[in-house]
Amino acid sequence: MAHLQYFLLLLLLLPSLSWVYPAQGSRPRCTPVQHGSGSGLTILHPYGPCTPFSKSVSWDDMMLGMVGRDEARVLYLTSLAVGGKKKKKSFVPIASGRPTIQSSTYVVRVSVGTPPQTILMAMDISNDAAWIPCSGCVGCSSTVFDSANSSSYKSLDCQAPQCKQVPNPSCNGSACSFNLTYGGSSFRANLSQDTLTLALDTVPAYTFGCLQAVTGTSLPPKGLLGLGRGPSSLLSQTQDLFHSTFSYCLPNFNSINFSGTLRLGTASQPTHIKTTPLLKNPRRPSLYYVNMTGVSVAKRKVNIPASALAFDPTTGGGTILDSGTVVTRLVDPAYTAVRDEVRRRVNGTVSSLGGFDTCYDGQVVWPAMTLHFYGMAVTLPVENLIIRSTSGNISCLAMAAAPANVNSVVNVIASMQQQNLRVLFDMPNSKVGVAHENCT
Repeated sequence: MAHLQYFLLLLLLLPSLSWVYPAQGSRPRCTPVQHGSGSGLTILHPYGPCTPFSKSVSWDDMMLGMVGRDEARVLYLTSLAVGGKKKKKSFVPIASGRPTIQSSTYVVRVSVGTPPQTILMAMDISNDAAWIPCSGCVGCSSTVFDSANSSSYKSLDCQAPQCKQVPNPSCNGSACSFNLTYGGSSFRANLSQDTLTLALDTVPAYTFGCLQAVTGTSLPPKGLLGLGRGPSSLLSQTQDLFHSTFSYCLPNFNSINFSGTLRLGTASQPTHIKTTPLLKNPRRPSLYYVNMTGVSVAKRKVNIPASALAFDPTTGGGTILDSGTVVTRLVDPAYTAVRDEVRRRVNGTVSSLGGFDTCYDGQVVWPAMTLHFYGMAVTLPVENLIIRSTSGNISCLAMAAAPANVNSVVNVIASMQQQNLRVLFDMPNSKVGVAHENCT
């Protein structure tokens, strides 16, 4: 019997922070979390304590690398929001000389094929298509799926309706393939179908791209699972099972087990929750746009130009929710106004660190912040707003301005600002809800 609800173990980002690494140079233990009965998936961060890719990095290196990846991520999301003809872009990190890659925050362990082959796929709510590095892929950093060993695998031809849903489709003989740019990389994939296993449930004939050729280093090495709003996403392919509904709760960074939950389907979703309408951008239907109307710092409404928050499908302007960006990025007029009000409320000498321009050395009192949306206000606790050094002496405002780019018109509400909140995405009713919840 299919289970309409999934509880997924989340391991948080930023192993360099003081609450993840209690002492400089020490490493956290991988402690499994028991969610009780029921089916469950495991979501791991690529640099978390339980991931097979985990490696030790210093706090400074992690901070600079995180800002660089966020910069590239927001530029990538901006290119999605603006739409139109894509131009090749160079992604440059804030820290001079450091490589910049566009990367998703969490990976989920799934199985594909018959018999099942276990795969770690990055989870991305701002993308639709799924893709997996397949045997024979040229340029893939790893190969995780062998279609020849799956009895349920099928390559789709150009007459399949799914071939019209993917970007830039082409025909190689009778097989449908497509080309896509993701961050600083591009790839070619054969459109395919196979059985996808999520915990105890199976999704037969799940459509995905079987990677054949890759250029660049921005792709998640084990593949990507798209949870966007478009026709090829997991939600669209499983409407009968999950009814295009899901929610997640990201725990705060001092969670003992670094755990949270992701729920797919209508079962056990919050019913008494404040909501705001989801907005539709016909040019980029995958992105989760919401109408953010303002920001308050310590209960004082910040004077932000209306144009900095206005939803505009033509330019891509407005506000989106995203799971792959770590710290919230606001367009320059909005960020400058919010940052200046925070500085006015905090007593101390301002310094900068990497891409963070509002940092303080020593103990300071940070003000609360409220994000205002149409019909809903979300007050963020202080732990959602600041990043501390390993020693705890330095704390920084965990927000930044959008990259200096003529097309940087989109505000991105990122994962750190969503921690300890239950965020509900209800596509049938075209709304998103937010409620405080202890995710630990």
